[in-house]
Amino acid sequence: MSRHVAIVTDSTAYLPARTMERHGITAVPLTVVLGDRALEEGTEISTRSLAQALQKRRSVTTSRPGPELFAETYRRIAESGAEGIVSLHLSAELSGTHDAAVVAARDAAVPVRVVDTGMIAMALGFCALAAAEAAEAGATVDEAVAAAEKRAAGTSAYFYVDTLDYLRRGGRIGAAQALFGSALAVKPLLQLQDGRIEPLEKVRTASRAIARLEEIGADRAGSAPVDIAVHHLAAPDRASALADRLRDRVPGLADLHLSEVGAVIGAHTGPGLLGVVVSPR
Repeated sequence: MSRHVAIVTDSTAYLPARTMERHGITAVPLTVVLGDRALEEGTEISTRSLAQALQKRRSVTTSRPGPELFAETYRRIAESGAEGIVSLHLSAELSGTHDAAVVAARDAAVPVRVVDTGMIAMALGFCALAAAEAAEAGATVDEAVAAAEKRAAGTSAYFYVDTLDYLRRGGRIGAAQALFGSALAVKPLLQLQDGRIEPLEKVRTASRAIARLEEIGADRAGSAPVDIAVHHLAAPDRASALADRLRDRVPGLADLHLSEVGAVIGAHTGPGLLGVVVSPR
């Protein structure tokens, strides 16, 4: 790696492998614990295996990377020639990943700026891309951080889940908030707000919830240049149809990413997840 400033993120950014390779972005994997097996996200557990385990109500938990894994990553990057590192991670409200990176950064051979983006999934991925593009243009560490933070400030993420049970069991949403989606079998729409997953709306049916997800995403996008990501877990047809409709509705669309979330996010949302991330350029 010859670039002056290197970019690190984590596996929950869900950036396409080709995109990461093209921009020289390194992702540190989180861990999914399935029964008594600890498996690295992205290499050792598939989303299909995760969905099957969740549907069978098997025990599934997640774990942050240890500081030693970040330390090894920073060491390897420094040895490859980087003079500084920007390490961008999912919301510290949802994971201890940021804290582990901070511990490792203290003893790194080159300066490391660890950033809590307050984001998840491609909301995090777009921040990492902004930092990488800035670094490619010759930005300093501080300038690359500023580019990522500017992208994060404008990015919104909205989610539909079939049930809040998985979020409640994983501690990512409180018991009182879980009641939001249980009364009268309403379908919950959620948003990422201040790094936390918060209720947004109550909708009576799944079809209406998905229609509202489309409306909210299109309204948030407006007409300015914008990137959009559509995520799902075990719902490829719904996600593809939603992506097609957003392409038609968003005049300023630059790039649209359609992808299945990985095991870490999927473990906390359950099968049926649909998400829309809107990130103005």
